[in-house]
Amino acid sequence: MATANIKTSKFLTIPWGLLSIVLVLVLNLTLNAGWFSKNWSWIALVLIIPAAILENFKVGYSTMRIMFLKVVFSLLSFLLVGMAFGSALTNWYNIKFGAGTPVKSITLPWYVLLALVVLLLIQVAQLFSMLKAVKREFMQLDPDQ
Repeated sequence: MATANIKTSKFLTIPWGLLSIVLVLVLNLTLNAGWFSKNWSWIALVLIIPAAILENFKVGYSTMRIMFLKVVFSLLSFLLVGMAFGSALTNWYNIKFGAGTPVKSITLPWYVLLALVVLLLIQVAQLFSMLKAVKREFMQLDPDQ
């Protein structure tokens, strides 16, 4: 039985969620705080909704390469957001308690933290839908079903 060598589309291998997380953090760190605080809702809207839609296109494709890359990029997303939250928590601790030597940290406003949480929730939803696709694929291979 010969299997067809199907090439995965490059569109499916691009980490849209991770890319949006990186863009939210880079824009927050590089843009003027006054301008960013006035336009944060539009930036978040332009980055979150396309990431959710583009990540949703991957749900129906259950090739091993796409699933593996999805898991790796989701783990990288959680790592990056965890580091950003840790740095923001360090900044809050330095401001609140003023402990001895201040540690370098980044300032993340509440709306950036909210955008990062929404992007992580999109990642979690995509992982669960991917697991459902894997289960469906394995159920098709089961001769007892």
